[in-house]
Amino acid sequence: MAKLPIEDLRNALKRLPDWKLMDGREAIQRRFQFVDFDAAFAFMTRVALLAAKMDHHPEWTNVYNKLDVTLATHDAGGVTQKDIDLATSMDGYAALMSGGRGQ
Repeated sequence: MAKLPIEDLRNALKRLPDWKLMDGREAIQRRFQFVDFDAAFAFMTRVALLAAKMDHHPEWTNVYNKLDVTLATHDAGGVTQKDIDLATSMDGYAALMSGGRGQ
């Protein structure tokens, strides 16, 4: 899969306002915050199942109720449509888990 041209990436990020371009690296990142560890872990489990299906795995770190996610396609050397698709799904899961309010 090819890396997205910067203009396409910027347009995609307009639809993903909580995601930001990472400084010093061609990747996007977001912090999710949940009510507690159980909710964060449930979210990670749901995302992990999707990521396995997509054969596309996020970089993430979890501390209690916070989850920091970085998405990039290493083989492409930057952000691809797979990253945008996974970010979109993650936002949707987070909105569902928070009663539609988002994180």
